[in-house]
Amino acid sequence: MAIRLGDVAPDFTAETTEGPIHFHEWLGDGWGVLFSHPKDYTPVCTTELGRVAALKGEFEKRGCKVAGLSVDPLEDHRGWAGDIEETQGTALNFPLIADPDRKVSDLYDMIHPNANDTLTVRSVFVIGPDKKVKLTITYPASTGRNFDEILRVIDSLQLTAKHQVATPVDWRSGDDVIIVPALSNEEARQKFPGGWNELKPYLRVVKQPG
Repeated sequence: MAIRLGDVAPDFTAETTEGPIHFHEWLGDGWGVLFSHPKDYTPVCTTELGRVAALKGEFEKRGCKVAGLSVDPLEDHRGWAGDIEETQGTALNFPLIADPDRKVSDLYDMIHPNANDTLTVRSVFVIGPDKKVKLTITYPASTGRNFDEILRVIDSLQLTAKHQVATPVDWRSGDDVIIVPALSNEEARQKFPGGWNELKPYLRVVKQPG
């Protein structure tokens, strides 16, 4: 069954390149990103894993852990890690989950039979501290993901969670944001004493808090 926004992210235990993990326990009280790869030793995946390794510091600044997943066994992951470091210039520095029995892939509906009945699609799940799914994105196997965009979404989600604001189209950290409609003007004055620009009663633009 497909996982929807707001669902609790399924828990699991799995072997990874950094040892066994119990997923919810590993996440702790922070944010998490789980993303899948169709297969080891494939070109697009190799570039993606190198990019995420290079961005590890950016994820850590946001209190966010990252885990990759592929349906191949752990031995293949370890061999592939050497190729990633050699070709991308950054060693694998986060856990890559081995899922040869498709247990985790099935839990997260990562295998789409119309695309391929044995390999995972490029799924991304962003999971909040409450263990609920905050974002899902699915890419075809041929298209590499934009992890700068995933970081941007995490920034937006964290702002919403902390300050009750939403982010407009093409927003980047530091840009103006929008007060969520659920917040009355009276409540908004408490949170934003400097005021806001009311373009419409439902469109209240304010400087990014924090």
